[in-house]
Amino acid sequence: MKNVIITGANRGIGLELCRTFADLGFSVYALCRQSSAALDALSVTVIENIDVATESGLAHMQAQLTGVVIDILINNAGILRATSLADLRSDVILEQFKVNALAPLQVVDTLKEQLPSGAKIALISSRMGSIADNTSGGSYGYRMSKSALNAAGVSLSHDLAAQQISVAIYHPGWVQTDMVNHSGDICAAESAQKLCRLILAQNMAQSGTFTHSNGQSLPW
Repeated sequence: MKNVIITGANRGIGLELCRTFADLGFSVYALCRQSSAALDALSVTVIENIDVATESGLAHMQAQLTGVVIDILINNAGILRATSLADLRSDVILEQFKVNALAPLQVVDTLKEQLPSGAKIALISSRMGSIADNTSGGSYGYRMSKSALNAAGVSLSHDLAAQQISVAIYHPGWVQTDMVNHSGDICAAESAQKLCRLILAQNMAQSGTFTHSNGQSLPW
């Protein structure tokens, strides 16, 4: 049985990714700060107190996953905070950088020795991190942090190529989650199913790519 690690697993896209992979027979390790009733109801291994933006959270993650061979690592945890030119709060922007960009890189760094040849890393990003696709401005912290995550993903794809570990960057769609007050146009379950299909098909030829959950290649 192959092992899948999913961060930010207690709700939204993370929860549905756990459900989807578990239904397919994978051994799922669901990482989160605090579990939920919906997550506890799944046939997965729940690991709580994982704040990937803290050193203690990363250390706890490493300790709880000792000896686990990681076939698929999905960095899903992320935050969205409102920032505009009229309300440009550096602390809020930096918080998003720490969670959305730096933390996924640190997760990979912490667990890299447990990734065998042929392993897959999926970074759940956003098309809001695309510079070419930015036609509305605003959302400084979120856009900048997701652009930084995309840059990290491309660097990882090069650095891990010799080990035959693929790294792909995914936009889940505009998903109906708490993050956007459920205003999206696709439900979390459908997004997770689409992402799952893409991740399962992921290979070295696709490493370093930025893809919509519908399969569309996205611009940088």
